[in-house]
Amino acid sequence: MTRTASHKWIFVARFRRGAFGWKSALPIQRLKEALTEIRQIARADPALAAEGAVVLLERLSPAIEHVDSSSGAIGTAVNRAIDALVPVIATADVPATARMRWLERLFDALQDDQMPYIEQVGHRWGELCASRAMASGWVDRLLPVTAHVMGAEGAGGHFVGTTACLSALNVAGRHEELLALLDGARLNWWGYRQYGVDALIALGRLSEALRYAEASRGLNAPTAAIARKCEAILLSSGMMDEAYRRYAIEANQATTHVATFRAIVKKYPHRTPHSILDDLVASSPGAEGKWFAAAKDAGLLDLAVSLAMRSPTDPRTLIRAARDFVSRRPEFAMACGMAALHWMAAGFGYEITGSDVLDAYGALTDAALAAGVERDQINRRLRDQFAAVPTHSFVATVLARHLSV
Repeated sequence: MTRTASHKWIFVARFRRGAFGWKSALPIQRLKEALTEIRQIARADPALAAEGAVVLLERLSPAIEHVDSSSGAIGTAVNRAIDALVPVIATADVPATARMRWLERLFDALQDDQMPYIEQVGHRWGELCASRAMASGWVDRLLPVTAHVMGAEGAGGHFVGTTACLSALNVAGRHEELLALLDGARLNWWGYRQYGVDALIALGRLSEALRYAEASRGLNAPTAAIARKCEAILLSSGMMDEAYRRYAIEANQATTHVATFRAIVKKYPHRTPHSILDDLVASSPGAEGKWFAAAKDAGLLDLAVSLAMRSPTDPRTLIRAARDFVSRRPEFAMACGMAALHWMAAGFGYEITGSDVLDAYGALTDAALAAGVERDQINRRLRDQFAAVPTHSFVATVLARHLSV
């Protein structure tokens, strides 16, 4: 008996059909543990690790079918797992017969994926084939149904192998065949056309690939994904300035403003952080304060203060900044403390409590002490600030005792 057949995977017992309830925390933890187990095996036995990856992907959707996916947490965890598992399977040095067995099992899993959770496996099918010959074989198998579903006669039809076929066409080097298939498609859908962009890139027709991607824009099109593809084309051609001007902001939107800024700085090192921030601020008029943390992290403290006063800025972010800079840059810390109290008094901030107000005031007075500014002077400024508020604020009530003359 081979080691692959006899190895006992710990994660198998945890990923049974319906193994998890509606909460996502436990399955995400178990998924991370399974990935760790597979990675550890991969160091010594890549083929065995690939077998484990296939087993996990087979069992994944049935195990988490009852998990609440409304927050997106479980879906994100699954997509990250797929990103980690596909290279393990694709790079394993195994006979073609063994790889074909893996692909058959994965295709069965895709067909049984009701939610669907593992559909991204189809997008990576060409990579999983690991050779042009095997990819071409899968194209021959999937193309008839794919062409029917994508064509005019396939309205309302769905075929789970469509993206697998498109992915395999590119890996098989059948680029013109892919482009002809897309030209006849009834939908101008980026989910299909992204493979056409890749085909044109592979053929060296970069300008045409850029136009092809731009022509994919439309109602409900994923503009950020299209921008990332266009940006990558220009960057690969050495056209850094044009890539930045046309696509940098749209293509690098992240979950936070700080992450967006960092992504652009990393990708465009020839541009100064200050100039990038200026462009980001200009791209979101009325939301200048949301770039405060990015400016602070970049060491652009004067700009950070300016942004914090131009539009609402999260008070807790400002309070943390005030605390962090009390000893290093007390003047900056004072400005952050004043801004935090200003925006809280104006009614901004999520579920602000009296404790938040006192934290801001404490950071402000500590910074004033470090800067050699008397507390009475700070209190006068705050009294004047609160007096300008049309109605008596919650912040003024909390600080009444501290600000009394």
